[in-house]
Amino acid sequence: MSPIELRATAGLAGIYGLRMLGMFIILPVFAFYAEHLPGGSNYTLVGIALGAYGLTQAILQIPFGWLSDRFGRKPVIYVGLILFAIGSFIAASATDIYGVIFGRIIQGAGAISAAVMALAADLTREEHRTKAMAAIGMTIGATFAVSLIVAPALNRLIGVPGIFVMTGVLALLAMAVVSRIVPDPVISRFHSDTEASAGRFHNVLRDPQLLRLDFGVFALHAVLMALWLVVPLSLRTAGLAADHHWQVYLPVLLISMILIIPVIIYGEKKAKLKQVFVISIAVLLVSQVLLAYTSDSLWGTATALLVFFAAFNLLEATLPSLISKIAPVGAKGTAIGVYSSVQFLGAFVGATAGGYLYQHHGGTALFAFCGILLALWLMFALTMKAPAAVRTRMYHVQEMDTGKATGLSRQLAALPGVHEALVLASEGVAYLKVDMSGFDEQGVVQLLGGEA
Repeated sequence: MSPIELRATAGLAGIYGLRMLGMFIILPVFAFYAEHLPGGSNYTLVGIALGAYGLTQAILQIPFGWLSDRFGRKPVIYVGLILFAIGSFIAASATDIYGVIFGRIIQGAGAISAAVMALAADLTREEHRTKAMAAIGMTIGATFAVSLIVAPALNRLIGVPGIFVMTGVLALLAMAVVSRIVPDPVISRFHSDTEASAGRFHNVLRDPQLLRLDFGVFALHAVLMALWLVVPLSLRTAGLAADHHWQVYLPVLLISMILIIPVIIYGEKKAKLKQVFVISIAVLLVSQVLLAYTSDSLWGTATALLVFFAAFNLLEATLPSLISKIAPVGAKGTAIGVYSSVQFLGAFVGATAGGYLYQHHGGTALFAFCGILLALWLMFALTMKAPAAVRTRMYHVQEMDTGKATGLSRQLAALPGVHEALVLASEGVAYLKVDMSGFDEQGVVQLLGGEA
């Protein structure tokens, strides 16, 4: 990658991570803070406060991406960061649970994820774009881990209102990063691999394989958010003070990451992603049983969390890979946009339903809700087709008319090792889905070179 591409990737990854930090960082401590707020004894409202950002994020993420096509990437990102900062300050100054809910709704309205990805695509060449997107995407997991570890200490030092203020200030500072560190794109255009196209929704929403994965990420994040209503309380009941909860979260996250690395490598190299996927869902289901029956034991809860996060992190890493393998090459951005929106919707539904169930029926009902979601997902996963062992490659192509692009698509698709090929003249890109092994790239290079 060139210095400009590296600078763009680092800057946008930081902004993306900051955006997610503001969403995640209150999860381990909010249940304790809510106990002292008017209305905070109502766990339905606490759940809504935790998940409210997901609703507006799910609704506005794709439209923000479209607005960035029309008004420019950076202006839309600035608006999103301002909304996020305003929502953070509203939540910080809230005197009751309703004020926090309103603040979280405004936080989620700063839905810049799609605009950030589109700007990254503008600033990276086709052969390096996958690396840039992976680097930006990795910030989600890193930010989540950092949030769990630092939140208890920050809560002790500045409290939850202080955490909201901190994330609001950081959002405003991120605008300077966008202005001074992230380069301005020379050309800004639509990218099928990163952006949602209205004309492709029917393809994505009618694909049963993609719908299985969409339900999966919905269930995964619904379960995650529901658990944050009870896990902190379980640790406190088991005798661990809130300020020391990081002593459980840190080793659990580190060990879980170490455990899943060889599994991910095995699944990719041996083309066993479906098997790894199905087993991970089953393990996640087992973790719900363990959490339900060990809620009064510190070591029991810690062990159950290790099982949960090992499966959760593995699925979080596997799902985007499966989307890329299954989605048609020309609709990858649309498939990812739907997937991401459903993920945030799951966070809202999980937190809200979990709060309601915990309020009216107790922890057993909450774990039963999570178990039913995961059991349904396991059933859908068992019946899905094993994905082909393919990867997506992108190549720059010279300017040409639509007819020539169609002919070149057919020629590329006929090459050995190429499963699917699409040349988009409007984007100047050839998208190929190729074998993980045995793909002869030289044939593609020669064919595209002949078109120069």
